[in-house]
Amino acid sequence: MRFPISRRKMLASSTSGFGMLALAGLCSEAAASSNPTAPVAPHIPATAKRVIFLCMRGGPSHMESFDHKPKLNADNGKPSAKKGLKFFGSQWEFARHGESGIPVSSLFPHTARVVDELCILNGMHTDNPEHGAALTQLHTGSFLFERPSIGSWVLYGLGTENRNLPGFVTVKPPVILGGARNYGSAFLPSVYQGTPIGTMSKALKTATIANTRHPTLSPEKQRKQLDFLQSLNRDLARQQPSNDQIEGVIESFELAFRMQTGLPGLMDFSRETQATLDLYGIGDKLPTDDFGRQCLLARKLAENDVRFIELTHDNWDHHGFVSKLMPQKSSEIDQPMAALLSDLKQRGLLDDTLVVWGGEFGRTPDDPRGDGRGHQPEGFTMWLAGGGVKSGIVYGATDEYGYKAVEGRVHVHDLHATILRLLGLDHTQLTYRYAGRDFRLTDVYGRVVSEIIA
Repeated sequence: MRFPISRRKMLASSTSGFGMLALAGLCSEAAASSNPTAPVAPHIPATAKRVIFLCMRGGPSHMESFDHKPKLNADNGKPSAKKGLKFFGSQWEFARHGESGIPVSSLFPHTARVVDELCILNGMHTDNPEHGAALTQLHTGSFLFERPSIGSWVLYGLGTENRNLPGFVTVKPPVILGGARNYGSAFLPSVYQGTPIGTMSKALKTATIANTRHPTLSPEKQRKQLDFLQSLNRDLARQQPSNDQIEGVIESFELAFRMQTGLPGLMDFSRETQATLDLYGIGDKLPTDDFGRQCLLARKLAENDVRFIELTHDNWDHHGFVSKLMPQKSSEIDQPMAALLSDLKQRGLLDDTLVVWGGEFGRTPDDPRGDGRGHQPEGFTMWLAGGGVKSGIVYGATDEYGYKAVEGRVHVHDLHATILRLLGLDHTQLTYRYAGRDFRLTDVYGRVVSEIIA
């Protein structure tokens, strides 16, 4: 077991008066030794302290982004290996960039300028061609059963250093295709579930966090009210010393009070310089505004030692209208995510922040509808940056048309094992006993991809 029984048994409690708390599920301030989110030493030396996951929901096309396929382009329009389908070459040029000379699509000019920071995995593969199942597996390691999300496992394994903020934040998470399962803690105590900010369908600038202001009491009066309530809770805790849930209530009330100023303050961009806003592409009517806000918020959360941060960008499921939709979607993320990498590096945060980009699977190299691509779980692209991975490299490859991963194959279980390793966690040791057996993020699978670790 990763932790002694006293920590594993901690259960978070929620109350109707603290909705934000119910989302965060945080607990146990009464004794530092029993705080389930207190920082914990990693199994092995870590190169990353935190993760920022840029989730592209829907499955972005690898042959339109970071997996150049000259053979596919040369055979555009010819019959493919699949009956009735024709090869569909990319409509955009690739060029080599940076000292590494890595090919990048012209759809990503800003990312091309920071390509020397990237570790591109062109041999990714997964098990399921259906969006909900593949997205859930990307987040939890399983598409069949409800399991804790990777963010929950990371928070469980390492705790968090900022007691005024949740250790796991998910920005604009999907409300469909697994929904809360993608940031849930499943059988882990709810203290480890993600705190959602906003929803997938609404602009981040309109997002609010429930119950961050008391409807009638000032902060000073609310503090007095809370002190009285906590005195009653502590009396009960002394009467029932074996009841861990009481300690959970005490900590959850305290954290909710502290978060009333901490988290909303991070979402206020009014004090950011114009240069910073311009860097991220934040501005009314700019296509980059929403994801730019997400990326800037991620940088601010990283600065404040939030352990796991996820951003979601939606609608990469391009079964048709690739010629229109790929430029649209890539233009929304290209500048913000390049700005995030540059800003993290300039602030000295990239070395110990692991940035992960990608979706649940890729797209097919043949065209079922005339200007679209089908689902392709057998070969796709993700990239990593910072956090101790090698930079300016491409690892793995799909075949000459982009159907299947054939070299340097990295399964989703391997990706999870590698992320945990960079954080100093041995994926075979990070376990939790539930229903009579020890569970882990990677189940009985997973190989650390040591070839990409610096």
